[in-house]
Amino acid sequence: MSRFLFVCIFQYSSLTIELIQMASSSNSSTALVTSSRRNYYYDVFVTFRGEDTRNNFIDFLFDAFETKGIFVFRDDTNLQKGESIGPELLRAIQGSHVFVAVFSRNYASSTWCLQELEKICECIEESEKHVLLVFYDVDPSEVRKQSGIYSEAFAKHEQRFRQDSQMVSRWREALKQVASIFGWDLRDKPQS
Repeated sequence: MSRFLFVCIFQYSSLTIELIQMASSSNSSTALVTSSRRNYYYDVFVTFRGEDTRNNFIDFLFDAFETKGIFVFRDDTNLQKGESIGPELLRAIQGSHVFVAVFSRNYASSTWCLQELEKICECIEESEKHVLLVFYDVDPSEVRKQSGIYSEAFAKHEQRFRQDSQMVSRWREALKQVASIFGWDLRDKPQS
């Protein structure tokens, strides 16, 4: 098997972000999109807090993926009406080749986001999948150290889920594991 490098470049205001992904293929001239669809249902799964990012950065990101022909899971278009959200999101995570985690101010306050992140960590440990990080309007050290607003969010979760403290511990560990990866800091960047 040969290895190839796929680079997706998208413009976010004056900031150019390169998302680099190594993938295996039996044919080195095959593009990631073609190769990944053989083994995965989605090329990319993006975990994000909708109230912070859906109508700005996330829309730009999804448009860039679409322009490049990258098949990305979107909860507002890929979920069938009447289906349970939880199982479908978990299937989408399992069926994705690459993950993008967009950490924002209220990301840790969402139990959905933390459950997605926990599942992403499971997938990373079980396979050669990768996660790319974006810190949107939040200090990366606050996310990594789980301090400030992230500390407050976890304190609320610990209070709310006293009967299942292991769940909150798993969320903390997932956040710690993923946030330790180098990512892009988009604080104070202009919106397009």
